[in-house]
Amino acid sequence: MSNCVFCKIIKGEIPCSKIYEDDRFLCFLDIMPINKGHTLIVPKEHHETVLDMPADLLKNMFVLAKKISKAVMDGTDADGFNIGINSYEAAGQVVMHMHLHIIPRFKDDGLKSWANKQYSEGEEAEMAEKIKSKL
Repeated sequence: MSNCVFCKIIKGEIPCSKIYEDDRFLCFLDIMPINKGHTLIVPKEHHETVLDMPADLLKNMFVLAKKISKAVMDGTDADGFNIGINSYEAAGQVVMHMHLHIIPRFKDDGLKSWANKQYSEGEEAEMAEKIKSKL
């Protein structure tokens, strides 16, 4: 994809702070980190979302995420970490090239992951049935 910023980073056309690279993935620091050490794992093949990724590539990405998450935690002295994937603009995806975020977390960093909502009477069972019907 000629206009994809991550494809340009993978090709070396745009610099990055590289953490790790192999034949299938590139890992580098996010230039707008939530916390310092916020790292992205990007497949070298262009896929827009997690739904577009071949299963074997996705499996390998999560195996790599385990390795990189440990390094991020140890390298930042984090108390924990979040792994996140934003798919589509409504979910916060800004670069339309599948990528995984590893965000180091600290006990008093003040970040909230998400606000909770509640189901009304009978709504939870109805929603579960709608989702199950699509499997």
